Amino acid sequence: MPDAVLIHAAPETSPDLFHVIPAGIVDPFTYVEIGDRRAATVSVLDEDKVAPLGIEIVDVYALGRDELQAQGTLSRDQVDHEIALRVCRELGVERAHVPPTFPLAVADHLRAGGVELVPDEELFVDRRRRKTGAQLDGIRRAQKAADAAMAVAADMIRAGGTTAEAVRAAMQATCEEHGCELPDDVVVAPGAQGAVGHDSGSGPLGDGEPVVVDIWPRDKVSRCWADMTRTFIAGGREPDEEIARYWELTRESLRRIYPMVRAGADGTAIYAASCEPYHEAGLQTQLNKPPGTVLRDGFFHGLGHGVGLDIHERPGLGRTPDTLRAGDVITLEPGCYRQGHGGVRLEDLVLVTEDGCETLTDFPYEL
Repeated sequence: MPDAVLIHAAPETSPDLFHVIPAGIVDPFTYVEIGDRRAATVSVLDEDKVAPLGIEIVDVYALGRDELQAQGTLSRDQVDHEIALRVCRELGVERAHVPPTFPLAVADHLRAGGVELVPDEELFVDRRRRKTGAQLDGIRRAQKAADAAMAVAADMIRAGGTTAEAVRAAMQATCEEHGCELPDDVVVAPGAQGAVGHDSGSGPLGDGEPVVVDIWPRDKVSRCWADMTRTFIAGGREPDEEIARYWELTRESLRRIYPMVRAGADGTAIYAASCEPYHEAGLQTQLNKPPGTVLRDGFFHGLGHGVGLDIHERPGLGRTPDTLRAGDVITLEPGCYRQGHGGVRLEDLVLVTEDGCETLTDFPYEL
């Protein structure tokens, strides 16, 4: 028999399973691909969500669920684990590739029953990097919501007299109008808070302070994310000299890397190019800092990451090698910061193509 693909999870909490069964099912079940067959042990309550996808429904009662429950000695989870083993035997699964998140208790039971399991990160990364049409549509909707929410934030911050909490709430309302949800911890970080990584930000936005706004709305239909960042000066003031310099360097970083983004490009080379303006200005990045030290000032993070059913997924654009593929959706997000003062980050979302990229973000960079 050929190797199988095996997932035991709930689509509601597993992006790997939601990728093949985009349905809001909260209870875990076993999903199998072997040869030309796709099968799942969903309950009768969820059959109508799965069968229209061309997936065979395996009757758990035909596999002996009544008998297992009647024993009175097995927990519900133990019954589910045995059903997973029995569906593997029913479909002839002897060896299966599973995601790294495959539950350990299920894996132990299957292996004890003679099923060989192979954790295969690359296989599942590859499946998810090939976005479906519905997923790409969802990412575009989420990015349009992000653009609209960022416009609301820009107006409020530049007008002055507001707080991080008020800006965040207004952006959430805008995303809701666009069929998206915006998490409670998105970043609206004034002054020194904007130089502390993922500090969500809180309190008044003082006139003249830089405010980093980093948001990641999720489309409700496709469950896919977008991601973008801009930086503004509160109260419509001019930026101080240091923040203006950070903005120029960060804008230059984006200018240099955009021509490099295309299918086949090396993510580490793009990251290295994004660091060059900061190096030329005498600032530190992950590439020129002293080895073994924690970098807190300068460009202290990677350049970007993939976006899809997870907000952070492959490919990565940093120090770990990764090659871009046509169809990847990635962020480009250089930034520069000084602890105790503030920082600037500019982040776009782009779709990688064979000969370049399509910028999905539609919002100006100006402070």
